[in-house]
Amino acid sequence: MDDQKAPILKVVATNIVEIRKQKGITQEQLAHKANIDRSYMGYIENAKHNISVGMLERIAIALAVDIRELVSK
Repeated sequence: MDDQKAPILKVVATNIVEIRKQKGITQEQLAHKANIDRSYMGYIENAKHNISVGMLERIAIALAVDIRELVSK
């Protein structure tokens, strides 16, 4: 993985996990709501895959948060 991408991916991953847990949603439930394969959601939450803005938007909608909450430190 490109070292320059890693920090933002980790921020996004951490934010998704924290918000998901605050809302009492399982990883599987979030994946279903966002129409994302559960295993791929696991990769996202572990900062293993660079995701598109569109995918980020789907996750934000599924979590009912502004997309900025997923990318801010």
